[in-house]
Amino acid sequence: MPAPRGGNAPEASAAAPAGRRGWTEFSARTRAAATTEPGRLRIIGAALAVLVIAFGVATAWQVNDRAQAADNVVSHSAPLSATAAEIYRSLADADATVTAGFLVSGPQPDEVAEQYQNDIDTASKLITDAAANSRQSPEAQAHIASLNKQLPNYTALVATALADNRLGLPIGGAYLRYANQQMRQDGGLLDAANSLYTVENGRLAHDYTQAKALPYVSWALGVLALGALAWAQRRHYRRTNRVFNQGMLAATAATAVLLLWLAAGHTVARTQLENSSAHGARSVQVLNNARILVLQARGDENLTLVARGSGDAYEDSYTKDMADLMTGDPAKHEPGDLPEALRLANDAEGRKAVDAAIDSVQQWRTLHGTERTKDDSGDYASAVADVLGKDDKGKTVSPSTADHFAHADKALGTAVAHEQDEFHKAATSGRDALTLLPAGAGVLAVLGAAGALLGIGRRLSEYR
Repeated sequence: MPAPRGGNAPEASAAAPAGRRGWTEFSARTRAAATTEPGRLRIIGAALAVLVIAFGVATAWQVNDRAQAADNVVSHSAPLSATAAEIYRSLADADATVTAGFLVSGPQPDEVAEQYQNDIDTASKLITDAAANSRQSPEAQAHIASLNKQLPNYTALVATALADNRLGLPIGGAYLRYANQQMRQDGGLLDAANSLYTVENGRLAHDYTQAKALPYVSWALGVLALGALAWAQRRHYRRTNRVFNQGMLAATAATAVLLLWLAAGHTVARTQLENSSAHGARSVQVLNNARILVLQARGDENLTLVARGSGDAYEDSYTKDMADLMTGDPAKHEPGDLPEALRLANDAEGRKAVDAAIDSVQQWRTLHGTERTKDDSGDYASAVADVLGKDDKGKTVSPSTADHFAHADKALGTAVAHEQDEFHKAATSGRDALTLLPAGAGVLAVLGAAGALLGIGRRLSEYR
């Protein structure tokens, strides 16, 4: 006889009620247990243990994430930002140095050639270092590839310019101006270096944001765990008239210590990181910008003379560089880099170095005006002497714009080194404030959960 349709349905329907019956029985047993004091105590103990463990896990997870970000600030993003700035500075210094050599009568002095080559070698090495440490950033790698591609072209143009200049060919100056154009034009070497610097500063800002993020989840779980422990102990007191339960008291102490440690450690870390950002990283960025502007102004000053009467564009660039250094853009309420660096310097040593740079730049601008007056009136030799510090007979001319430039660059270098040291101290202190907290959170959470369970277990033993 054929089986009726849906012959398997009774088995399926039997399986479903069996599953439901199992859940129903479990729920019934749980409700029954909750109606007795031992059952309620077991539920309370389990809930307290889960809350304390959850607090410890969340604290370890969130603090470890922030500690890693703080370590990135100290060990990766800040050094990479400094490397990118030094690449830019080395390239700008190479450009300023080689242009100064063209103003000297006869062959380029050995010290000029040596300084230029040192700058190129430094830039090449730093580009290689940046490439090795920026592999996780495709954007940074693209700018590094551009630098690697353009640098040989620039050095080849400079070599041609120097060779023609040694032969007394005027075309050497044209090659030098073209090399300078390759250095400064949109998409050129300095533009690529500046883009790399911007990318690395962005990574530094991102790491700062992650390191200083508030651990809301941990705080909420910590307060909840403390509240639950306080409620459980109050309940214990009302039912037994016993003031203390040693296990739950130990759990409360462990939880409170962890919550206080979390609050204090994160506050110290956040404060130190903010200090390292405002008076370290930010100061270094402004000082690096100022140092770059000084180098660009020096290159413009030299090229104005190399152009021999057709250097108005370079003189305009020099004027803009100096305005960016000293006055900024008042219409946009943007201060000059040097006044801003002075504002950010938070100790006497830092302010002293910036004040020295400001004084040198002011004297440089004054002497530059005198030098331009001489050149415009046709006294080219005297103008060159004021810029180089030596006349066409090799006699020293002092003061010169070369002296003021050198003093400003040296003072800014001192200021950068000081602020980097201040940054490293503050950022390291911020990172170290979080170092032991993840492990401590795990230990205290386990102790707190064990204390809660032991305290509830001792109460349960009274019913046996």
